[in-house]
Amino acid sequence: MTIKRRSRPSPRRRQIAALLVSAGVLWTVAVTAASPTAQAALQALGRQGDVALAILRHQLADGRELDAVPASVALAIGQSPLLLGGREAVGELRGQDETDTDEGADGGEDGQNEAGPPTIPIQEEAADPGTPLIFADNGVPARTLVPTTTEGYVVTGDVYINNRSDKSFDASLFDGTFDASLSEEGPQVLIVHTHGSEAYTMPEGQEYVPSSEYRTTDCEYNTVRVGRELAATLEEAGLSVIHDETLHDYPQYSGAYDRSLETIESYLEQYPTISIVLDVHRDAVADGEGNMVKVVSSVAGVNAAQMTFVVGTDGGGLEHPNWAENLKLAAAVQQDLCEDYPTLMRPITVRNSRYNQHVATGTLLVEMGAAGNSLDEALLSARLLGQSLAEVLLAKTAGA
Repeated sequence: MTIKRRSRPSPRRRQIAALLVSAGVLWTVAVTAASPTAQAALQALGRQGDVALAILRHQLADGRELDAVPASVALAIGQSPLLLGGREAVGELRGQDETDTDEGADGGEDGQNEAGPPTIPIQEEAADPGTPLIFADNGVPARTLVPTTTEGYVVTGDVYINNRSDKSFDASLFDGTFDASLSEEGPQVLIVHTHGSEAYTMPEGQEYVPSSEYRTTDCEYNTVRVGRELAATLEEAGLSVIHDETLHDYPQYSGAYDRSLETIESYLEQYPTISIVLDVHRDAVADGEGNMVKVVSSVAGVNAAQMTFVVGTDGGGLEHPNWAENLKLAAAVQQDLCEDYPTLMRPITVRNSRYNQHVATGTLLVEMGAAGNSLDEALLSARLLGQSLAEVLLAKTAGA
């Protein structure tokens, strides 16, 4: 039997192939340079030709599942204007590669338009206004995102949970208990910001100086300001709070989770009475055409920013044996909020990444609205979250 050996391409052919690939990449970047988001870029390429579209879809895993994009590919693409709208998700990949190394960018934590069960915008009836609030309009289209079906979710009470991790659980996990509890003396709550420079869209005349797109080091306008509001609300309820205002994502975004972990561990060593650790972020959400939107719930006659709990697990292989206790706490707080504000919380997202939540069984990552929200909307939500969290924790302490 004769075996035919495949001839290797000559150096000249390889050079030609390399030049063609390079030309294709440059052409793709040129076509998509004005596109603010990946979705818009795909549409631009679709207008230019099926070949380029196929190449881009291959690199982006067809744009439907951010988790499928290899970190190396995401980093390379992140250097192009093609993914301006997804820059934060790429940055999250970089940070997670250095710490958790399991999933990287995710739609629930600094991602845009996370894949999952469908949500729809609804019009919610405003709650009793009480003291009238007046917020300036920042001009960003508003959406109230709620699940359209229970399919694809774990549902307990009024709480919807989107399980995007490799862990398996059902509604029987939620029996009304959770491990986290308040100490009687000393600091009880620590608030940190892994991505403290994350900012919002301000109304005209209230703009900040950006450090990058939708980010600023001015802590009067970023998530640190939201953390201050949350801390003040918890203290008004009688809790002892430490608020660390370090910008762990500036001047370098990569490695932010490493740096925030060092901060958390330092406080826990100094104050072992801390049992609740809150990492305050904000999300980034775009519509089907890649335009930034704000996610809202009507409260007291104005828009409050919809919030999302992101709960990490040991699904990526890093040690985090008590992840379910964080999830149970998140569900308890969300249930409490849903009773008064049915659409204030988006579904809880459970992921393989740890997000430093292994440090305590009362550790939560919360997305306070999205980049399209105004700061006022996020501050209102911070007050509502603080009131609910204090109520849930104090009720457990009283019943202990």
